[in-house]
Amino acid sequence: MDLKEEDILGADIGRHWYYRSKAAALRRAVAGLQPRHILDVGAGSGFFSRHLLAETGARSALCVDTGYTSERDDSVAGKPVLFRRDTGPTDCDLVLMMDVLEHVDDDRGLLRHYAAKVPSAAHFLVTVPAFRFLWSGHDVFLEHKRRYRLGEIEATMGQAGLEVVRGSYYFGLVFPLAAAVRLATRSSDEPRSSLSRQGAFANGLLGAICAVELPIFPINRLAGLSAFVLARKP
Repeated sequence: MDLKEEDILGADIGRHWYYRSKAAALRRAVAGLQPRHILDVGAGSGFFSRHLLAETGARSALCVDTGYTSERDDSVAGKPVLFRRDTGPTDCDLVLMMDVLEHVDDDRGLLRHYAAKVPSAAHFLVTVPAFRFLWSGHDVFLEHKRRYRLGEIEATMGQAGLEVVRGSYYFGLVFPLAAAVRLATRSSDEPRSSLSRQGAFANGLLGAICAVELPIFPINRLAGLSAFVLARKP
């Protein structure tokens, strides 16, 4: 996840409509997998793996991020969470890459790198920002290299040797509003985050809109701000 956004939201990140909704979509995306050990790549604070530890039967999380200045051990609900700058081979059966691939030059190479570290039948859950035409100063601020259509990220994962299980867009109901704002400001690529703390009413309303979308999220291949893809290592 984006460390810059964590810096903006701080301790409020778990209450912010965007991250709360994305965590709910993550649970829906991996429902039925019953993962035991999570490898969270580019994890930042480990927000998403911590969420799965608290809300599912997953037993442990290994959070890897080159941005860590030191390594440490923590726990959530009595389950271990390890923060490391790198990892060797691991028995993790669910790999999370939450808004990671858009930051690297070689997205296929990063997928292959971590696919080589986990056992066969391990699943990968990847999210990336959607649609190049939404490029704005927000992407510049977060140091993105690209945005993806759903078919593009699915193809990337397939070319990395993974078998795509399913893919869909999320944040479809807020997509028209966000697209209008991005298009209205696209003349400027000034680095600036579009994510900010919201008042209680706006935060609750946007969260409720995203919650309404959850039942159709798995079949939404039309539009959204984020693309979610679940894949499996053969």
